[in-house]
Order: sequence, then structure tokens, then C-alpha cells
Amino acid sequence: MTNEIETAALAARFPTGFTWGAATSSYQVEGSTGADGRGPSIWDAFVNEPGRVVDGSNGDTAIDSYRSIPEDVATIKALGLGAYRFSLSWPRICPDGDDRVNEAGLAYYSNLVDALLAEGITPWITLYHWDLPQTLEDAGGWPVRATAERFGQFASIAHAALGDRVKHWITVNEPWCAAFLGYASGEHAPGRREPAASIAAAHHLMLGHGLAARAIKAADPEAVVSVGLNFYPIHAATDTPVDLDAARRVDGVQNRWFTEAALRGAYPEDIVEDFKAISDFSFVEDGDMEVINAPVDVLSVNFYSRFTVTGNGGATSASAAPTGAGSAWPANEHIGFVSSGLPVTDMGWEIDPAGLTETLTRLHASHPEVKLAVTENGSAFPDKIEDGQIHDPERLDYARAHLAACADAVDAGVPLVGYFAWSLADNFEWAWGYTKRFGLVYVDFETGERTVKDSGRWYGDLVRRARANREAE
Repeated sequence: MTNEIETAALAARFPTGFTWGAATSSYQVEGSTGADGRGPSIWDAFVNEPGRVVDGSNGDTAIDSYRSIPEDVATIKALGLGAYRFSLSWPRICPDGDDRVNEAGLAYYSNLVDALLAEGITPWITLYHWDLPQTLEDAGGWPVRATAERFGQFASIAHAALGDRVKHWITVNEPWCAAFLGYASGEHAPGRREPAASIAAAHHLMLGHGLAARAIKAADPEAVVSVGLNFYPIHAATDTPVDLDAARRVDGVQNRWFTEAALRGAYPEDIVEDFKAISDFSFVEDGDMEVINAPVDVLSVNFYSRFTVTGNGGATSASAAPTGAGSAWPANEHIGFVSSGLPVTDMGWEIDPAGLTETLTRLHASHPEVKLAVTENGSAFPDKIEDGQIHDPERLDYARAHLAACADAVDAGVPLVGYFAWSLADNFEWAWGYTKRFGLVYVDFETGERTVKDSGRWYGDLVRRARANREAE
């Protein structure tokens, strides 16, 4: 167990002005999916298809954050956090994904922003965390260009309503998941298994990012704009050519595809060649890459685990395989994932704090011009409840080790400006339903009652110590 001296020493390693926060997403926490004019999203449709969610649950209620602004803001304040990252429900604001605005939906987010600011908590808004309006999916979804154009329009609507108070904007969260789990493996909404369409979706998600980023910057040049990407250290299982090539492919699709597009305005040439086996790239139009290469002030880094890769697909280990396994990497069906022998979380994800340092230092070396923020990092473990307390030493140790990894990156010269724990509270965990808990705060899914876990108390203590260090300087 981490002691007070170790916690104080860790807090002292972070720079002045560092942002400390926690994160959630709209469909996972809000509930009230049919309230106040909200339209249906692809997740509303997906969860109603038998077999899509392991426990047969849905996000209709989630943890009822839509009706719990005072309680949730009070929890964030009690933890001592200075920032809260949350996403906007596109269909709550624009029910059909077009320019028709649902004022009640905008009012909810305006009230949330005001409540946060009143307590000295900085809002970081994510525009898209996977809940595409179903109307747009019915028209083709992300594989069609019009969806990206509508998203740029949505960004303008959201910023016009909230930009007077909100300065931090993340355009798209984890386009890898939205494109490849949604349209290739079908394990996320909308549940399609169309590899060629998934590549088009990946492009249009990035085009949407570029359009949104440019719209926000045009309205407010001082806005802090980011894109949220999920990164994994990728290592070959052996030094054989087949395994090294498999690692190159997975690293290219997972780590380089979206980063190179956003920060350099070009997709990695080797992955373009790989994808040509199933796509002609006719969806890429002149000027697209320039739009995608919009100014980015901060690169949002989401980090959970590592991958050890083999070119022998038959060698996949169930405990090491990520969601989607080979089917989520178009044109890479032969790829397998093997265990490196590290401990795992309740998700089966290997725990690799050093991999976070590796990821941050690699990104800084490749893109020294951009600041970095860890906008998701956390772990699922079965919670132990004793006398009304939630003792979660494994989650606490995970947080401590990964924050130490962040400090190591800072020591190495990485311009890391913030850290957001995933997640603020237990919630609806996508296709896993309510069977996995990531929260700093325990939620009784029957009553909605919240209880701060030991990991949340420790994180809050760390944040307060870090703030005290800044005030003493």
C-alpha cells in the first residue's frame, strides 16, 4: 500500500500548472435516453440487439448523471480535482444530426458547465465519444462523407453555445474504436462487419476532427483544441520477420495512422499499401489531408495496456487478445496476440506502467511541437465492499504506478500538461454492460448511490498535495 511519504514524493514530481481530472462519456453515465427531446443514437439501437451486450443491459439509466449534476459536481469537488472531462451527446443536442437544435439538450450541458465553473473546476469537452445520431447511421454512418460534414456543423453549434465558458475541446475520442470496432469487427455500435467501410469510416472520423478543430479555432483562436487517440506499445513476440511485420502492421493501424494524419497531414505509406488489399481510397478527396492536419494544441493520450504481437494468428491468447482481436485490423487477419506474462486487470489487459512512459516519450520524440495530456487511464477490478467502504488496492496500485510513469516522462522532458483518471465513476462499460468497474467512485447500479473508493481517496490526496506544492512555490 502506498504510504504518505511516497504519495507526497510523487505529487512533488509534477510541474506547476499541471491539470488533474477525471473523465466520463455521455452514453456511459447520463441515462435519460428518451428525455427532453434527445434523439436515438447508434448505441441505443445496438444494445437492443440480442447478444450485443454481455449482461443484456443498456444505457437507458446508466448512473443517471443527467439528473445528478449537483451530486456529481460535489463529488468532483470533494476529490479536489481541478478539471472534469465529459462528452456531449450529439443526439441530445441535434436529435437527427443536422442543424435542428434541441435547446433542452444544450441547456443540460450549459448547466453542467456553470456548475463546474462555480466550484473552480475546468470543463474539458469531448465532442464525439461514439454516440452517433441513428439518423446519420441510417444514411450511411461514418463511412460516408456527409457524416463528417455534419460533425463539423455540430462542433460549431456546440461551441457557439458553450465556447464563451469552455476553452478545452477534444474533437473525436478514439477514432480507432469508432471505426474498427464499429465497422470492422462489429463489437461496438453500429455493429457492422465491413472492413472496407471501416477504412472509409476512419478517414471520415479524421476529416470530422479537422472540420471541427478548424470551426472551433475560427470562432476562438485561443481555444485549446485536441484529438483523443488510444495508444499501445506494440512489441513483436519474437524477432522473426513474420512477427516483426505483424508488430509493424498493428503499430501502424493502432498508433501511427491517426497520429500521422492529425499532426503531419498524411497517412503512413506502409499502412496505405497494406489497406489497398481491401480499399481503393476513392473516398479521399483533394484537400482532405490539409483539413485533417488542423492546428492541434494538445494531443490527448488514452492509455490502458500493451500488445505483444505475432504473425501467427492461431497463436492468439484469449487473455492477451484485445477487443476485436485480428478482425479489428483490416487486412491483418493473420495477426495474433500473446501474453508477455504481466499481471492483468479484470478486462484481461496487461498492466504495463513502463509502457505509458514509452508511449509518451515516443510521441514527444516524433512530434516535439505538441503538448501531451493523458486523458484516459484506469483499470477495472472486482470491488471489495467491507462495512460500506470500497477497498480496491489493485486499482490504487495501478493508478500510482501509472502516475509514476507519467512523472518519469516529465523527467525525460515530455511536455505533459494533464492527467485524467478513467473513470470518475463506475458506469455502463459498452459491450461489457455493467460487469466491469473502472470508477474512482463506486456506484450501486440499483439505487444510484455513490461511494468514493480507496483509490479515489488516494488520488484526491495526491492532487491536494500537488496543489499545495504549487501554492508553496
